[in-house]
Amino acid sequence: MYKGFLPVSRKEMDELGIEQFDFIYITGDAYVDHPSFGVAIITRLIEAMGFTIGIISQPDWHTDKDFKKFGSPKYAFLVTSGNIDSMVAHYTSAKRKRSEDAYTAGGIAGKRPDRAVIVYCQKIREYFGDIPIAIGGLEASLRRFAHYDYWDDNVRQSILVDSGADLLMYGMGEHQIQELCKRLSTGENIKNIHDIRGTCYLTEPVNTPIGSAQCPSYEQVRDNKKEYAKATKIQYDWQDEVYGKTIIQRHGNMMLVQNPPAYSLTTEELDYIYSLPYTRTYHPSYEAVGGVPGIEEVRFSITHNRGCFGYCNFCSIALHQGRRVTCRSEKSILEEAERITKMPDFKGYIHDVGGPTANFRSTSCEKQISKGLCMGKKCLAPKPCPALKVEHTEYMEILRKIRKIKGIKRVFIRSGIRYDYLMEDKSNEFIRELIKYHVSGQLKVAPEHCSAVVLDKMGKPHIEAYKAFQKRFYEITKGIGKEQYLVPYLMSSHPGSTLNEAIELAVFLKENKIRPEQVQDFYPTPGTISTCMFYTELDPYTMERVYVPKTPEEKAQQRALLQYFRPQNKEIVLKALRKAGRYDLIGTSPECLVDGDKNNNRKSGERNWQKKINSDSRTNRKKISQNTHGKPNRNTTTSHRNRKGKR
Repeated sequence: MYKGFLPVSRKEMDELGIEQFDFIYITGDAYVDHPSFGVAIITRLIEAMGFTIGIISQPDWHTDKDFKKFGSPKYAFLVTSGNIDSMVAHYTSAKRKRSEDAYTAGGIAGKRPDRAVIVYCQKIREYFGDIPIAIGGLEASLRRFAHYDYWDDNVRQSILVDSGADLLMYGMGEHQIQELCKRLSTGENIKNIHDIRGTCYLTEPVNTPIGSAQCPSYEQVRDNKKEYAKATKIQYDWQDEVYGKTIIQRHGNMMLVQNPPAYSLTTEELDYIYSLPYTRTYHPSYEAVGGVPGIEEVRFSITHNRGCFGYCNFCSIALHQGRRVTCRSEKSILEEAERITKMPDFKGYIHDVGGPTANFRSTSCEKQISKGLCMGKKCLAPKPCPALKVEHTEYMEILRKIRKIKGIKRVFIRSGIRYDYLMEDKSNEFIRELIKYHVSGQLKVAPEHCSAVVLDKMGKPHIEAYKAFQKRFYEITKGIGKEQYLVPYLMSSHPGSTLNEAIELAVFLKENKIRPEQVQDFYPTPGTISTCMFYTELDPYTMERVYVPKTPEEKAQQRALLQYFRPQNKEIVLKALRKAGRYDLIGTSPECLVDGDKNNNRKSGERNWQKKINSDSRTNRKKISQNTHGKPNRNTTTSHRNRKGKR
């Protein structure tokens, strides 16, 4: 019954004749054997190296039963929370408990603990004593330094300290796990393995490596927000596989040491990783409860690249997967597409051929290969770098060949297109084929906002790039006789966004006839530059003050403004507009966002006064837009900047 899957039960272990596993892998997710899941890649790689490995999925942390079912491993326990941070899995951006978990069988919430990596490691220590433990995955990776924790509203120590593990593997992990497994199998003590790239360890300060980049200590960043901002900049500046340094941060009487990042996998290495014998589905034991929801979107998808030089401030990729883009070969991708067509429930539709950014196939410029990515700079924002190398030919040829494979009806691209990069392509060939063959009625893109103030804090291009893409998209769509639409991802309450910026975005949406069905509140997840700004109210690269909307009331107002057209949002939008002094947007004229009523409007004298000062609405909006660049809005009755003090 379980043929093809790695063992998850004592019965399977016995059937295979294994007396003791070399490694035991504990994960906070349900077991899904698909290369979109990190657990599948790491465990298959360990198996391919000739080691035995057992998987303990979502152990019950209230008892010892699940933790002890395999006994102790020969070499080490490997621990991860799963595909995402366990706190993000459990709570919304409003800190409300989620009712579902896409990475659990049946979508059932509560199958893993909060701060899963810490809890699992503590249980292992309780039941097995001083046995080697290595941690990895997104939760460990992004919490490797002292970090602001949104749910505690406090700065926590490195997860390596709190978990009591021996070694932390950050990033994608293939190189690290291969070297670690080999060295443990030759008898090396995990407590002495301090030289693997892409790992962190704790040591006594006397053993600190010379020439390291030193961050302010845990105690300093906990007690001083300027020190926290300085630490964030150091951590990002030296996170490059070419010129990156060892980074250190003192925690009490111990020193946290982060070795330089692991080298990106070569094309040949990526091809090998994706050729491993994945079953591409969830373990059959989950069938009775309907399987694992998280696989539905990716089951018939293909990953063709890794890394992203887009480098958005709210994204964790730069600190985890890295900015350098590497890719698989055409042959490897086509072979995977062929394998997908032979799956019994394949209906002819490839859901995605993508990655962090679908239309990246190489580094953004030649210099990156030998000199690394520019420190503290972005390839695409606020404007594309003059050295940017734009190339879609190879990606386009791969898509063409996949479309020709027998049994494939359509190939979609759903993992995200960087339209600003696409617009730098002098040829219209790729965008035409994208619209003609790879869009299913809607193309999701991520302008995120329209205000230059907010976009600069996001590390995103200015809205002019989106406007140009929008124009070209609809021109081409109309030209080929299709009815297709852009669906923009938008974010409310990001650092830098005052109520004025939120109103500016609402007006932009109305003018462009965009009615977003979903809006994402900014979520301060561990380790990002935007989270640093949220916590410190400082830009770590300029040390300038940043306005941060934090109260539930203001965040609700900013979110509602982006969906001003919903009847249930009317009262909160009215309140926000009055607070900002934007009575010109209340009424029944085409420019207004919502209509008022006799009970809610100001008395007529005040209305006439407001009408007079807003006689030229376009000029007025321009002034207000200018005011968002640090000047208080003189038409605002209760300016947020005034309420918060000098900025």
